[in-house]
Amino acid sequence: MKKPAVTFFLISSILFAQSPDSLKGKWIPSLTTGLAISQIAFSNWVKGGENSIAWTLNGNFSINRDSKPWIFKNQVKAQYGRAKIGDATYRTTVNDLYIENIGSYDLGWAVSPFVSNAIRTQVSKGYDYKAAGSPNISDFFDPGYITQTIGFTYDKYSNIVTRFGIAFQEVITNKFTQYSDDRRTPEIEKLRFETGIESVTDLDFEIDTNLKWKKRIRFFSRFESLDVWDVLWDNTVTGKINTWLSVNFSYILLYEKAQSPKTQMKEGLQVGVTYQLL
Repeated sequence: MKKPAVTFFLISSILFAQSPDSLKGKWIPSLTTGLAISQIAFSNWVKGGENSIAWTLNGNFSINRDSKPWIFKNQVKAQYGRAKIGDATYRTTVNDLYIENIGSYDLGWAVSPFVSNAIRTQVSKGYDYKAAGSPNISDFFDPGYITQTIGFTYDKYSNIVTRFGIAFQEVITNKFTQYSDDRRTPEIEKLRFETGIESVTDLDFEIDTNLKWKKRIRFFSRFESLDVWDVLWDNTVTGKINTWLSVNFSYILLYEKAQSPKTQMKEGLQVGVTYQLL
């Protein structure tokens, strides 16, 4: 899949959400952006140290419609950051893009049927800085993960939403086929199609005034190997200092055997400017 085609698909997802119904006040949009910067500089500092600068830009756009019995939720989250220490070149620190579209139908049952589509990829190129020469190991939609799920969701509480269903997952690559290739075959596959079951639970807790904890737990297992599960545990704790300044702590635990036999972990602490545009 070529990048222009992917870009068109991503833009179309947003435009589809902004249908003419939005002009009638039925669609509720929300857009939050943030910028965090960390910098330190030295001059004649005898105790040692190096100049450094790091920045992270993030955005969170959603547009939802609750016109029962139909409920539609659309979200686009992006985060990109870089850092520079001393005379070294800039290095990428965070590099994530996530798009999710969910449609559910309220039958008046304890659970509601739903369909969803989720896209996970990188904003830009990714590098392995631990290896010699810092080789490029990923790029925009290389790999890209697309997951379609159909099943049932439970959303009777405002702060807890969980869903479970049959999932179809495509892993798409172009240059970096190590993410999609089936090593059991002599051919090199740029597309891997998987079917299985998926469970996603979103929790939103207010720990204290101006202190919120959001977390998502995702499980995915393929029918051919139900004893192996992909696990994603995504946590974000946000403390608002005032209307535009906030502190964010994020912790992500990821296990995907196809990527690595070891559990992956990412943690970050940031203080930055956050602005609610919509």
